[in-house]
This record gives sequence, C-alpha cells and structure tokens, in this order.
Amino acid sequence: MRSLPDLFYNFHWVEPGIAARASQAYAGFLAAFLTARGIRAVINLRGSNPGYRWWRYETDVCARLGIVHCDAKLNSRQLPTRAMLLDLLGAFETAPRPFLLKCSGGQDRTSFAAALYLLNAGGWNAMSQAGAQFARWPYLHFPRREQRWLQLFPAFACDQAAGAALGEWLATRYSPQDFKTWLEARGEAQSFRRIYGAPLPTPPIAKIVRR
Repeated sequence: MRSLPDLFYNFHWVEPGIAARASQAYAGFLAAFLTARGIRAVINLRGSNPGYRWWRYETDVCARLGIVHCDAKLNSRQLPTRAMLLDLLGAFETAPRPFLLKCSGGQDRTSFAAALYLLNAGGWNAMSQAGAQFARWPYLHFPRREQRWLQLFPAFACDQAAGAALGEWLATRYSPQDFKTWLEARGEAQSFRRIYGAPLPTPPIAKIVRR
C-alpha cells in the first residue's frame, strides 16, 4: 500500500532503486521526503529558476543534504530542441542513483522524461514500458491539446532512429522541425504550440473595410 506522502507528491518508481518520478514539493517537507526514499539526485525538468522561491528552496535542501541537483529544461507545449534532450540524457548518465525526476505536477514533462529514461536504458525493446509512463492512472497524465506531442515522441523517435540507439540518434539526426513535420503529417498539428525558442506566430493583420 502506498504512503500518503507518495500519493500527495505523485511519487512512483520508474525503475525501483534507480530512478523515480514525482511532482514539485510545494507543501514543503522535501528533506524528509527525499531522505526517506534514499534519493541521491534530483533532476528538475523546469529548468534553472533562481528568481523563484520553489527553486531556491529545492536547491538549498539538496545542497544541505548532499543531494546532486540538475536542471534540465522541458516545456510541455513546445517541441524540444536537440540540446534540451541531450542535456536530459546527460543528466540520466551522470546523476547518482537513485535519482528523482520532477516537474510541477509530475504528470506531463515527468512522464516524458521517464519514458526517455527507459528507452535510453533499455533500448527500443522498452517501448511498452515507456508508453506506460503516460498512463492516466496512477500518473495522472491528462494532457491538454497542446501537450499531446509528449506521448507521441517515442513512436517518432523509434521510427526515425531506424534501429540506432536513442542517444546516438538524438546527437546526430534529431531535428524538432522533422518532429513538427511528422506530427503535422499525422493530423497532429494542434498537439504542440511551437518549437521551443521559435518566435510566436505573427497574428494576421485585419483588413480595414472602408465604407
């Protein structure tokens, strides 16, 4: 039976004793939460945010406990760049075990990162396990229209990699523009907002009707 803190923080093991996933510890008690689960590294999927209290609290707690803190930026509505995904894989490789993946609610970006971890560790034979990380229950993944790309990415990656390892494909051939084209060709043009860092679309100029 799962504990109340596990339920409250949406905590789950991705690979027992090696990788876990959870939400932001907004209610506090982060030190006790991490210590009780033996977490040795936190991979924060919200990126570096020193201007926010939650980030300062999180990094202070990790520093005090000797827990490694890594920032890896993802945006649930924007397609990731190659650099963003390579940063995430780099964190998987270097973080002491067990490590914790977390975003805000532990539902969307965390599901995506957990799926990539499994594919990176287990290869394309882990596709079913990776897909299971997007389950509504117990992970509460209820994506909005512009977050559907998250769950579609593993299929795109497997298709495009053509047998190459995930890390090799990301480092040499992945392009967010290719992913955008792939999504649009499958009727999923509304499953994302834009490529991360791309300028916002220019709104159409209304025509002035003269009477």
